[in-house]
Parts: sequence; structure tokens; C-alpha cells
Amino acid sequence: MSRLHLQDVRLAQGGRPVLDGLTGSFQDGAITALIGANGAGKSTLIQAIMGLLSPVAGRIECSVPRERRAWLPQQLVLDLSFPMSVEELVMTGTWPSHGALKGYCAAHYRKAREIMARLGISHLAHRPLGELSGGQRQRVLLGRTLMQEAELLLLDEPFANVDGETVEVITQVLRDMAAQGVTLIIVLHDLEQLARLADSVLLLAEGQGQWFDPQTLLERYGKTPLGSAALTPLDLGGVAL
Repeated sequence: MSRLHLQDVRLAQGGRPVLDGLTGSFQDGAITALIGANGAGKSTLIQAIMGLLSPVAGRIECSVPRERRAWLPQQLVLDLSFPMSVEELVMTGTWPSHGALKGYCAAHYRKAREIMARLGISHLAHRPLGELSGGQRQRVLLGRTLMQEAELLLLDEPFANVDGETVEVITQVLRDMAAQGVTLIIVLHDLEQLARLADSVLLLAEGQGQWFDPQTLLERYGKTPLGSAALTPLDLGGVAL
């Protein structure tokens, strides 16, 4: 079953064509790896899925309510100078459905504490964001999406510049979310993480997109960087999903 489907989608940025003819479905309860070289259109596609960019042609059909769509960006976009604690950032996950101006109730705080415990960051609850390590910040950002109860989650290189323990924690949480029916799309540049996580792969290259079984991709290009321009839909064979 799929609540997110692309039908002959054409996307552009500033009048410049970026992607054309994208068709396919992102399966519920599955993790799709989104790969491609820099500039291939990964961020453009994510913006379109989140409803921030309208297709030039074609349709993006998504039945997940907007308040249940979450985007976990790279850590570098987080303003570390903003005076907010770990707990406060996790609590902002309620804003899409609850509103930013309303106060939090006891149930919100209980849920936030449970999420922080699950992510191993309970001891950081009142620490300012600027004092966190890269791995800790990534756990906090993921905690915000858990607080939101996201049904569609897009992540941009969630394992970049984080410690091994955080990789294990995030991997388990993402797997748990998929098991609960969440649709996950993850931008990846690491072959090991693709092998561990991906149920399917969408490769963007030369303005086109093509779907692959992860094992087929790894067998053919196991030593090729995922961000390499050498990975193209025209070159790749195998069975499309």
C-alpha cells in the first residue's frame, strides 16, 4: 500500500528543469533510500513532496495529512545560538497539529520524556542546543519528529558526522517507525547504511529517476560512491521495483 505516489512529475527551480518524468510509489512501512550526485535533484524532490514546491507537470499524490509530514534536515541548518533547550525543541514537534501558541499539557510532557528516554537523551533535557555534540543534536531532531507522530518522514543524511552509538540508536528507531507503517525516505551517501536500512532505492541522475532493489544496486556498484555521477539510470540494469 502507498500513500505517496509520483505520476510523471516534472520539477524545476527558478525556471531551470531539474527532474522530469518521475513515476513510482513510496511504500508504507518501508524505507526508501534517495541517492544521486550533488545537484541531481534530491532536495528539489523533497521540497515537492513536502508541498513547498509545485510540479511543473504531473502529479504528486499524497494522502498523508500535512501535519503528519516531517522533514529532518541536515544538522547544519539548526541555529545553535537560539536559546532553546533539548526538551523545548522536542516539544515543538506538537506545533503542526497543536499550534505554536498554545501551552503544553501534562500528556505532552510525559510523551516528551518517554521519547527522550528512548533516544538516550533524558539527561540532556535542559541543556542548550549549542552545547550538544553532533550525535546528540541528531537525536534531538529525531525526537521532534517522534513527538509530531509523523506518518511520512524525510531525512537528509541522518548519519553524517555522528558517533557509532547514535547510528545504532537512529537505525533502530527508524526500523521501528517503518514497522509501525511510517513511510520513510532517506537521503544516503553511505553504502553500508543503504545495505542495512533500505527496502528500495530511488536513483536520481541526469534529470531522471529510476527505482532499484538495494541488492541489485549493491552487487553492481558496491564500490562506487553513491554520490558519483557514474551512477546513472541509463547505465544501471537490474529489476526496477
